[in-house]
Amino acid sequence: MYNWFECKIRYEKLTENGITKKVTEPYLVDALSFTEAESRIIEEITPFISGEFTVADIKRANYSEIFPSDAEADDKWFKCKLYFITLDEKSGVEKKSATNILVQASDLREAVKNLDEGMKGTMADYVIASVTETAIMDIYPFNAGKNDKPEFPDAGK
Repeated sequence: MYNWFECKIRYEKLTENGITKKVTEPYLVDALSFTEAESRIIEEITPFISGEFTVADIKRANYSEIFPSDAEADDKWFKCKLYFITLDEKSGVEKKSATNILVQASDLREAVKNLDEGMKGTMADYVIASVTETAIMDIYPFNAGKNDKPEFPDAGK
């Protein structure tokens, strides 16, 4: 289970017409805590931003799944709200439970296509309630390095 945090980075960006402008851009980081999220976003962003920047805000992001894309044109992130539909066996009543999924795509049509592709393996019935383009610039999932060792290597034996 991922713990996603939306981290807003504020810095001065050189625009195409040569003017320096203060911008705030959101990024998504997989971390265990707010402290780790701040540390990870600083580590991830530092090579890409010249000059000073600040972490302006960190908040929990409520995404149950993230479907990245390898397609070069897919440069936007879309928040997809889904309702999973289950049937209460006792009462026979349909029950809907909401979830948010983040999908990478080039446009709205592609987002729905990539969402459906990502959901292919699921057995649950669902309906798409909404698909909204986000301002998220990039995501940084946790990647354990090959030299990373578990904190408790003998746990579970």
